[in-house]
This record gives sequence, structure tokens and C-alpha cells, in this order.
Amino acid sequence: MSAAKVKMREKKLRNQPSNVQYSSTHSVDNSDARQGGWVRGHHRDAGGYAKEMPKFITGGTFARARAAEVNAMLKAVNKTPGSSYVFAALPKHMRRRAMSHNTKRLPRRLRDVANRMREKTYQAATKKKKEQAKNKSRKARRRHGNLLLEFNRRQRKNIWLETHIWHAKRFHMVKKWGYCLGDRPTNKCYRPCYRAMSNHCLLQDLSYYCCIELHGEEDKLLAALSQLTSKDTGPTFASAVCLSGCRQGSLTVYKAGQYPSHPLGLVTFLWRPRTQGSALRQLWIWAHPTLKQDLLAELQAVCLCSEAVAMVTPVEAHPTTEPEPEKSSEAKLVPGKKRKRNHKDSSEPSAKKILGDGTRSTTSPVTWKSSLTGIIINDLTMELVRFRLIGPQSHSVLTDTLEAATRCEVLCKEQQPTHTSSLWWPELCKDESRMKLHQQQADLFHTLKSIFSSSELTAGTVLSLTVDDPRLNLPTKKVQALPCVQQAEEVCEEKRRELTLRGVPEHCCQSFLWDQSVRNSVTDNKIPEQTLNRMRREVLVPGSRLSPTPLQGRVPILLVHQPGKQLGTERTGWGAGWDLLLPKGWGMAFWVPLVYRGVRVGGLNMSLKHNQNKATPHFPHDYPDCPAGVRFQDEQEAELLNKLKRRPPAKRPNYIKLGCLAPLRCPWQQLAEEWELISRDLREEKTHDGPVEQQVSPLGGATVKPQHFTVLRSRSSLRLLSCWCRPSSSKGQRLRGVGESSPLSHSAASALVEAHRMSVVWVRLSLLSKGKPELHAMLCAPTAEDLRLLAKEQRANGPQEPPHKDHFKSRIGRSKKSQKTASPANDTSQSSDLVIGLWPDPLPSVSSHCSRVMLGWVTQGDFSLSAGCGEALGFITVSGLIHTLIKQPVEHRGTLLLRNPASLHYRFIKVNIEV
Repeated sequence: MSAAKVKMREKKLRNQPSNVQYSSTHSVDNSDARQGGWVRGHHRDAGGYAKEMPKFITGGTFARARAAEVNAMLKAVNKTPGSSYVFAALPKHMRRRAMSHNTKRLPRRLRDVANRMREKTYQAATKKKKEQAKNKSRKARRRHGNLLLEFNRRQRKNIWLETHIWHAKRFHMVKKWGYCLGDRPTNKCYRPCYRAMSNHCLLQDLSYYCCIELHGEEDKLLAALSQLTSKDTGPTFASAVCLSGCRQGSLTVYKAGQYPSHPLGLVTFLWRPRTQGSALRQLWIWAHPTLKQDLLAELQAVCLCSEAVAMVTPVEAHPTTEPEPEKSSEAKLVPGKKRKRNHKDSSEPSAKKILGDGTRSTTSPVTWKSSLTGIIINDLTMELVRFRLIGPQSHSVLTDTLEAATRCEVLCKEQQPTHTSSLWWPELCKDESRMKLHQQQADLFHTLKSIFSSSELTAGTVLSLTVDDPRLNLPTKKVQALPCVQQAEEVCEEKRRELTLRGVPEHCCQSFLWDQSVRNSVTDNKIPEQTLNRMRREVLVPGSRLSPTPLQGRVPILLVHQPGKQLGTERTGWGAGWDLLLPKGWGMAFWVPLVYRGVRVGGLNMSLKHNQNKATPHFPHDYPDCPAGVRFQDEQEAELLNKLKRRPPAKRPNYIKLGCLAPLRCPWQQLAEEWELISRDLREEKTHDGPVEQQVSPLGGATVKPQHFTVLRSRSSLRLLSCWCRPSSSKGQRLRGVGESSPLSHSAASALVEAHRMSVVWVRLSLLSKGKPELHAMLCAPTAEDLRLLAKEQRANGPQEPPHKDHFKSRIGRSKKSQKTASPANDTSQSSDLVIGLWPDPLPSVSSHCSRVMLGWVTQGDFSLSAGCGEALGFITVSGLIHTLIKQPVEHRGTLLLRNPASLHYRFIKVNIEV
């Protein structure tokens, strides 16, 4: 036996009676142990214990051994264990619960022992507390420095916006496009959000949108940007109203010289007003994060800006980006040790450094310059904060929250700080011409109080202003901002009419937000919340405005009007509002005062619903011909497939039996190619039947015929299709005063089909009866029998699709059996990709798979609260729509069928192409 086993044996047998303990000689020698000794464990030589019974027992020896065991047992029972309390040794009738904490209730003979045990207990508890001190308390964990390190660690993959913590407490957060964004609130607020957009105001944080700044001569900028746009789709970067800087514009950009194919996506742009004596201009282009990299590459190509310029701006404070690990002193803190601050840290709060955003890495350049054209491209992502206010009373919320900046003369000399020279506003107050311009901007902002609804203003109006810190006049409780009748009467009627009809003058659109030095000064000199709270505590009347205004409390902003519904004749102006542009670091300083004015806050989900009610495409959901739209469709298909597989086969629809080929995605390319073949066959039939008239396109010159499908964005072609569809309201009622500019004829239809062979068109669909459209619902052409059914009953339910047969169910069953019987690998691999109820790739003919000819799919569908019926948005092939319109009678022209993916029931819908 080893020494360790011997030691363990002695430890276990130390309290045993002496008559059962053996000498070490018996335990060491296995041979002795087999003769009568006791050995713990197994024997090496496979020996065992003695199996022979003793031949005789000596009575005296046996009695002494048993007596020793009885004495040891009685001693162990009567002995008080060291781990128990002293009062446990008392008889049961003398034990009291109070003795455990009051030793004076014990007998005198036990008090000293109880006091000693009590001291040992306190010492043991103190040691445990010291050991637990390594885990810091909640107050220590939530110190500013520790919070900063934790927030930076959690932003390594997905960047936070400045309002992230506010949203994280109230919203379901999603990780998209390199950011962590709020998707929808945790409470049920779909209808309240719609009421806010219709009657009051809805607030959204759009700071994740990327801003790209172009700086250079106006002629060179327009020459470069003209390669990315086309006048056929509407106003371009060179639009006179937008070029002056008074209006914001929006357009779809394409790859250089590739129109109408290879679109990139939707962008909004804003020109800086011209400066006297300077030919240089500044342009801000706002794009979705999924579009930024594609757009930036095209801008660098057309502007010849391939030379990356090192950042010359100083390191700036920002509350949403992570610090650089090599240079950050806070990153070197050791967990468990107290954070030590130097003299600089004690006077100034910790700040984060700008090192990229969710759309670029921390080492990517942000500035590019061209030596040929002199154009400079700056990536201003996360440099500006953008809030969107949607609703008719959004201007009332702004006028109640913001106040025009006051001049510096109101401050006493004792109150002026020593670093006044580093602030931008005191220097600006010395220039009387700029103060006069500021007063004119303040008067225009005051005129907004007399406007009844935000939709009364011209679309895209830009108003510049410098305001005081909105935290200075924060209300004590939430109040709903509404227009004041008394203030509206004080405003001159002529000024109000001039603002609504002509907009803001060009000189009043100048803003100091365009200057990077001013933005840096405003961000660096922001008043901390701790200082503001100290100032509020010193106010005589609690809750009153902090006066005088500190010199650091002036912020330049830009108010950009967002138009509501502009297309069509229904609900014109619905969803109008304002965009508020701020310097970085001031997000929460403006967010909380806006929330205190009674606004409803929405997330990404409400942005989609806002576009759906305006009947406008939402990027990237409704841009299937753009790279960002293609990526979105792939992600959406994977998400829907995973959701479908999580349900058992018996609890999910069998789309094969329902005759739905693509319930998870829309194969636009295959549908466009099939309709191209159908159109070619129809042209060949007409050629064989007789001579064909010469087709003259009503649109003018020839159009490039792309091989890849595209979305029709030519305004002239859209107007022509809109007239042929006979536009109507959501309820199917004809609108008066709408005439046809060009009648529908075979020659005009053939020319339009020839010009746009591989194109799909954006349409708004309204159900003529009950029902709710769903995602990826099928749009089909009705037969003559269907139209006769509709003529008999205006609100007919529609035909039924006969059930289809599932040919893959038996194949899946055979594959499962073959796997059990170890079938060949090729058969198993072919059937392993099959999903019960889904068609495998490649798909059969999409257009002729069902009893009704397929024309397109729905990308957005829901019950419309504004229209009072089911509405859907989607795409239809131009060739299929024109061929369907020609065959339909005039009274039913533009009527199609809609069928949800999980239904066999067709419903009648009305097509509206709004231009």
C-alpha cells in the first residue's frame, strides 16, 4: 500500500475503537492481510480476503471488543460536534430560538464557549466578504469609465446609434447592416403609430443612413454626376430648384452610362447654397447602408477620386464608436483594480473616438481627392445625426421644442468663461450681417407656428437655424405639442402665404452645419449632463428655464421638409414631415425633449408601413433589380425557409398542392424571360398571318434592350401605362377629369413592349372585395369567364384554383427508406435538398403553371387603415400587363386576380400606376 493510502486510512480510522484498528505491518504486507488483517482496496496480486470461518470464539475477548465498541458509540453520541452551536448540547426542553443570537439566555457555564464560537463565525463571514470584494458592486460596475469599456466591447461587430440605450429599453433590437437598430416597440402600438402619422407626429432615428460629401467646382461636379442619372426618370442633380440649395431632391442612381440597366438604388441629395465670389460647391448625398459601398465606388470612378487622403481632423468625441485599442488608456485597465484618473481626466469626461461605423472598417480611409478634377469626397457617416418626424403636427413639435439662439450680450462679464475664443457662437455674434441673417431665419421659423399641417409646405423645403440647447427648457412632464391659435394669429398672413407658396429664400438656407470646424466645436464643447443638473439644482424656481444660456449651448441645425404622398390623387400629402439634421454627439440632447412633446417613437417596421401607406417603394425591399435588393431577397428567402422548417410538415401549407411555385422568393428574371418568349411568339404569329405595320415608339428614340430584367422608371412610359389602366380610387371608383393622352391600340402597345421587353412596373393594387393581401401573393390575368362573373356581381369573390398533385412527396418517402436501407449515395444526395411542400430548383414554367396566367408578385401587402380595404404593392411585367389590357373590355380594363400563397381562392383587384 502506498504512503498516501496509508495516510488516508489512518485519517478515516482515527475515531474508531481501538479493537478494530490494526498495526501498519498488517496493512503494508498483503500476505499478512490475507492471513487475517484488513486492507483497503483491491490487491495487486488478485488476492482476496480470507473466506474460512473461525473454528472457535473466546468469550472474554469477544465481550471486551464489543464493550469497547459500545463505549465508543456512547462517547460519539454524547460529544458535541465542533460545527454545531452550544445550545444544541442543552436538553430539548431548554432550547430556545433566541439563544442563537442572545448568549445571555444560555446557562453561565456555556456563555464563554458560545461567545468564542460567535466570534469565529463573524471572522469567517468577514473573510468571505473580503473574497467577494473582487466582484465589484453595481455602483462600481456602472461608473463612467467601466461603462465606456463595456459599451465599446459590445460595439465591435454592430455599431450603436446615439439613442441605442433609449431604444434598447423599449424596442426589439435587430442587427442589420452593421448596426444595432430598433425594429418595433415591445408594446402593441401599430394603430397608435398610424394615428400618430395621421393626426400628430411619429419620431424615428435615421442616423444609420450614410452621408457622402462632394466638394468641388459646380461644373465638374455636374459633369461627373450626370453619368449616374437620366432625365427620362425625372429631375436630376442639376435640377434648378435643388441646385440652388432651397430644396432636397431624390432620384435613382445607375452605374456610369448604363441606364436603364444596372441601377444602384435610391438616394437623396442636398446642395449647399452658393457663396458669393466662390465657384466651389458642396453636396451631401444620403444613401442606405446597403447601397453605400456600391455608390461610393461609382462616385470615385466618375469623379476620378482614387487617391486616399489621410484624416487631418483632430480626434473627436463621439458617444457611439469604440476607442482605438493601441492609444486608449482606458483599454489598459486591469479588471478588479480601481480606475485612476489623471488631472486631464478629472476635469473632462471620457470620450470615444471616431473610428468607423457599421459600413466600413476602422482602418478604411474616409477622404479621397482627385488631382485632375480637384473634387474631394468625404465619408461623413456617423458625423451627422438625422431624426425624422412624420405627421401633420411635426412642425408644432419642432416649434415647441426648439428656440432660436440668443445673442451673447445678455451674459454678464463675470459669467463669461475663459475659453470664449474657442467657441464659434461668440465670434459669430460680432458680425452684424450674420446676426441679421440669423434673425431672418428665426422669423421664418416662428412663421411655422401659424401653419395648420406640415403638408401645406413645398416638398423638400430646407430651413437653416441655430437654436439653444433644448435641454434648458425641458418640461417637467410629457405634454402633447399642438398648434397654438393665439400664436398663429400673431403671425402675418402674408408671411405665411409666402412661406407655403414660395418656400424659404435661398439666403436663409445657409447653415453653419456645413462647416466641419463648427461641427467639431459644437461637439467638443457640449455641456455635460452633470453640469446641467447642477445648474438646475441652483435655479430658484424648480422646473424653470436655465437662464442665461451658456455660450456652449448653441447648435446649428437643418430642417428638411419630407413630402408625403405625392403620386396619384388620393390622400395627397399624407405622411409629410420634417427631417432634423444635427452635429454628432447631440442625439440624446434633442431626442429626449422631442419625446417629452408627446410624439410616438417608431422603428424600422414603421418605416416600411409608412412607405406602404404612401404607395412608394421601400429601399431595399422594393428594388429587386439593384444589388442591394438582390442581397435582401436572398436574406429574406433564407429567413423564411428557416421559419418554415421549424414547423412540422403537418402544420405548414403544402405549396406544391396549392400551385405556388415561389412562396419564399420572386423569380423576376425567369418571369421576364418567359414573357419575352411569349411576346416573340405573338409577333411571329402576326408576321405569318399578314404584313405588320411599322411600329413607331411613342417615346421617341430607341432604347437600350438589357438582357437582365429592370424596373420601368421612365416617366413618359409610366404615364402611358397609367392612362391605359384607367386609374381609379382604392374602392374601385372611377376618378373624374382623367383623360387618355394616347388611346390603347395594337401599334402603340407593340411599340411599348418592344421598348421595354425585360421590364417590370411598380403598381398599387386594391382589392374590390374583402381579403388581405400577403407577401409574395400571385398576380394573374383573369379569363373572359372571370370578367363575366365580375360583371354580374361587382363584389364577386373570384374563381378557385384546382388543387395540384405533389409529385415529390413519394420521392421524399422513398429517400427516407433508402437511407435506412443504405441506398446509393447519389439517390440520397438528390433527394436530401427536397423540402416537403416546396418546389425544388429548377422551377418549371412560372407563367403557365396555374390555371391563370402569371403576371407578377406582391412585395408588400396588408389591410390599409387609410383606404379601408386590402391594398398591396408589387411588380408586374410590362409585356404581360399590356397583353392583358388589350384583351379586356373598356369597363374592366386594369382588373386582375390576386391569390395568396397559402390559398386557392382568387380575388379581383384593381391596378393603379401612379405617376
